[in-house]
Amino acid sequence: MSLLKSIAAAAVVSLVSLSALAQDTTVGDLTLSHAWTRATPPKAKAGGGFIEIVNGGSDADRLIAASSDVAAKVELHEMSVTDGVMKMRELENGIEIPAGETVALKPGGLHIMFMGLKESFEEGTNVPVVLTFENAGDVAVELPVAKMGAKSPDGAHMNHSTN
Repeated sequence: MSLLKSIAAAAVVSLVSLSALAQDTTVGDLTLSHAWTRATPPKAKAGGGFIEIVNGGSDADRLIAASSDVAAKVELHEMSVTDGVMKMRELENGIEIPAGETVALKPGGLHIMFMGLKESFEEGTNVPVVLTFENAGDVAVELPVAKMGAKSPDGAHMNHSTN
């Protein structure tokens, strides 16, 4: 096989692998998609995880826990701004996924919080996490790591302007 054919074959395999990672995960009536996280600086203690959850069923479900070997502790969090002050808190009762609705875990809102990171999240790798739902049970997903500061899975950066 020529070098050019070998390179082309490797490129096809890479594209297939990336598209496999980007595929939705379905369990019961839930479809999980757009899973991702951001690269973290060396020695960072925390990182966030993001995913979209669609409940196509007629009964609500609840995301009640998350776990991963990459961190000492993983919690479900909400970030909000009240009177100009950013507040982050653990959602001890989890996150409701109403019937027929979509819930987006994204920067600046609901998210997965990895605390006590064992190593930094490196762009281009994947972070494994198990999400536990009240009805659907455990679902293992991989969060592709986007650029540091990204605000979306395609790696766009945060805009810190006041516009």
